[in-house]
Amino acid sequence: MIVTNKAPNFTATAVLADGQIVEDFNLYENFGENGAVLFFYPLDFTFVCPSEIIAFSHRAKEFTDRGINIIGCSIDSQFSHFAWRETPVEKGGIGRINFPLVADITKQIARDYDVLLNDSVALRGSFLIDKDGTVRHAVVNDLPLGRNVDEMLRMVDAMLFTNEHGEVCPAGWTKGDEGMKPDANGVADYLAKHAQEL
Repeated sequence: MIVTNKAPNFTATAVLADGQIVEDFNLYENFGENGAVLFFYPLDFTFVCPSEIIAFSHRAKEFTDRGINIIGCSIDSQFSHFAWRETPVEKGGIGRINFPLVADITKQIARDYDVLLNDSVALRGSFLIDKDGTVRHAVVNDLPLGRNVDEMLRMVDAMLFTNEHGEVCPAGWTKGDEGMKPDANGVADYLAKHAQEL
């Protein structure tokens, strides 16, 4: 289980948001002020993957405004990543997305995050990593099931809320909602007010 533990660090080759290829991209050195979202996807030039990557790219500013950097990762090479970025969306590419893609050609990063399927490709794993390196949220989807970027944003908001207020976030909590004190009285008070809404 990776949640509550430190995210496995790595240094690998990556294609940055500006298209530059670097060989020493380090996970922890590329956190935002409040952490990062690291997500894995199976392969470049496939079908569900571009919809997810483009969705993350369209919402990237919402993450960075919260101090969270987005980092994508697959077992493809940096050259494949670069070519996919340079291919227009209407021709099967992802265009010039605005976050880095890590090249995990040895598959070690996917192994470390326990998302490697049959020593072949990574499942659709998404990891919310706090600024101290603690994994606070993880979800892993099977290959045909695309992930929900809005849900990851909700989890970012929940993490930031609990970090700031020391309260916990009940079922369905969204930014602006009331939190709950993490004790018996806090739970009782919250449920007395909100049980019908749950």
